Amino acid sequence: MASIIHPASPSESRPGRFGVYGGRYVPETLMAALLDLEHEYEAAKADAAFQAELKSLLADYAGRPTPLYFAKRLTETLDGAKIYLKREDLLHTGAHKINNSLGQGLLARRMGKKRIIAETGAGQHGVATASACALLGLECVVYMGDVDMERQELNVKRMRLLGAEVRGVSSGSRTLKDAISEAMRDWVTNVRTTYYLLGSALGAHPYPTMVRDFHRCIGREIKSQILEKEGRLPHAVVACVGGGSNAIGAFYEFIPERQVRLIGVEAGGRGTALGEHAARFEGGAPGVLQGTFSYVLQDEDGQIALTHSVSAGLDYASIGPEHAMLHDSGRAEYFSRTDAEALDAVKVLARTEGILPALESAHAVAEAIRMAPSLDSHEILVVNLSGRGDKDMGILARELKL
Repeated sequence: MASIIHPASPSESRPGRFGVYGGRYVPETLMAALLDLEHEYEAAKADAAFQAELKSLLADYAGRPTPLYFAKRLTETLDGAKIYLKREDLLHTGAHKINNSLGQGLLARRMGKKRIIAETGAGQHGVATASACALLGLECVVYMGDVDMERQELNVKRMRLLGAEVRGVSSGSRTLKDAISEAMRDWVTNVRTTYYLLGSALGAHPYPTMVRDFHRCIGREIKSQILEKEGRLPHAVVACVGGGSNAIGAFYEFIPERQVRLIGVEAGGRGTALGEHAARFEGGAPGVLQGTFSYVLQDEDGQIALTHSVSAGLDYASIGPEHAMLHDSGRAEYFSRTDAEALDAVKVLARTEGILPALESAHAVAEAIRMAPSLDSHEILVVNLSGRGDKDMGILARELKL
């Protein structure tokens, strides 16, 4: 259940708060673990050896920096703004998730935790975590909703091949929300021996801050790369938003650059009624879910609503608290694109650029397709292509009748 409350005033400025949003709303048994994690993370940030090892792995194992690619044929087809793609899909494991999994994996090892648990929706965080655990010699258990296991079967097999145990979740909607709930139950039970490697900018403090920081490399690279290529900043940075990790990673370096629009794209699903989409800013209200205060899709009694998206990674009832703050302050804008628009965007990008985006990323591509024709040719859109579409081929084959 989501509590419709306002736990802090906007003037309060405390660690773990983004305006009124964020905080720690967890069982007492997890408070000591979260405080330890916060302490260790602050120490790791100041540890030159930790940072050097992470930097080396991001370069030599994950494949950073990723290219900023000018989508020439897509730009010409739309006859408007220049479109650049930040190619996170080219990273090892196929998405931005590896940035955070490596960072938290190193942190878990630093803390002496040998057992890692994680949740996953689209499976990309699960694959990234399984890969990091194999690399670092850690035990890995991944929770995944039964519905997501069916539609992301390839990633389930990848995780198992990498040595992870994948535990299906058959409760509730059998999607990401329920996988997170089961992971948190595991953590409560095994908190002394287990590290919870949360995959998005969600949950209790320090997770939203920590996950954002591990993905800040995306925005830093975009800024330096676009200045090198164009000599100026973009008109807008566009990213899909489920929990919000790829988007906050892309946005964060540009928050002080007021001339750059920050545009998050939620899952518009197949309709506007509650349960037909996952657009938290269009149909949600502030509340507490799974450790943090943010926007939540809920009914008038505060019960968590069912969600729907053709993309498993956007199919979640809440959103990261920093996005909630950016929304309320007006610094970032959030729109939604439907299942049909995302599917069409996959086809357009595939046939103009020879690039298959993940269905999650396709929502951001769909927004760029909508925006670009109305902008002048000297304006620049950067789309964070957060993942590749191999994992979605079963869905794409069915929906596009390939």
